[in-house]
Amino acid sequence: MPDSLRTATARPLPTEVGHAGRGRPARRVGVVGHSGYAGLPEVMRTLRGLRGTLGLALSAEPDLLPHLEGADALAADTPLDAMLSLGGDGTLLRAARLLDGRAVPILGVNLGRLGFLTSCAGDELAEGVRRLAAGDYLVEPRMAMSAQAVAPDGAVRHAWRSLNDVVLHKGGFARVVRFEVWVDTEPVGTFAADGVVVSTPTGSTAYSLSAGGPVVVPTVESLVLAPVAPHTLAIRPLVLPATAEVRITGADGPGDLLATIDGQVGAHFTGGETLVIRRAEAPVLVARFRDGTFFARLRKKMGWGGLTERDGEAGGAGDGGPGAGTPGAARGV
Repeated sequence: MPDSLRTATARPLPTEVGHAGRGRPARRVGVVGHSGYAGLPEVMRTLRGLRGTLGLALSAEPDLLPHLEGADALAADTPLDAMLSLGGDGTLLRAARLLDGRAVPILGVNLGRLGFLTSCAGDELAEGVRRLAAGDYLVEPRMAMSAQAVAPDGAVRHAWRSLNDVVLHKGGFARVVRFEVWVDTEPVGTFAADGVVVSTPTGSTAYSLSAGGPVVVPTVESLVLAPVAPHTLAIRPLVLPATAEVRITGADGPGDLLATIDGQVGAHFTGGETLVIRRAEAPVLVARFRDGTFFARLRKKMGWGGLTERDGEAGGAGDGGPGAGTPGAARGV
């Protein structure tokens, strides 16, 4: 490993993520959301009503302010007790990026399709916010990653935080690219593929899963390295310790390589650059309810263990959200 790269990537080891703890009552709440959601006006009306009833101080993204009269503009340094994510998994990932390592729990309300990272359904918004305000929730730390694009001289050209995954992949024409992968100071190998995914346990159910990677329980701290469509039968996904540092370069020269962070942001790679990935120093905090579990979400969202609803076995212990047990309430995950 070049001395310049070793110097650029040296960092103190972050602390371990740990287990879920009880949340605190939230009064100062940030709001991020998908402004294109058809049901947004109704959601905003519900929030306006809850603001007065619960004594909430709301701060919202600029796109949401016209729908949430009286709310302050949300900025990266706005004092917050909690963040409310209105949308799907992508909205929650964006909320985590906005917080940038701050110790603020995110409550995801699913207004989209899958919503695997969210904690309650759209029609459970009112109950979920009431429980958030009362402190009746768990704070679940989720391991995050730090990623850097490092130039040959050791300069850091880009730096990102990721909750789900970091991907180095080809752009332009459909062809495989040779990647060189190192873990710590040891070469893993050089192989041809469409790309390489490095994911957290949270991201193991996203792109990494599509690339053949394993499902990792969120509390099992680790990094998953999964090649995308490798042109060999000998390359398989790897589960690495959370303390590992992963370095990936394009072995074919500059080419047309892209680094993509959580499927939302990224940059083009130039010749000789290295993608350096390690565990971030601070986790992302996700607000969860006691009656929703990871395995319940796997069963409900991913069809894990069979299509139970098709077979007439829907429900079961642990499948509920904040409104579980009430007639007609959608189960949160």
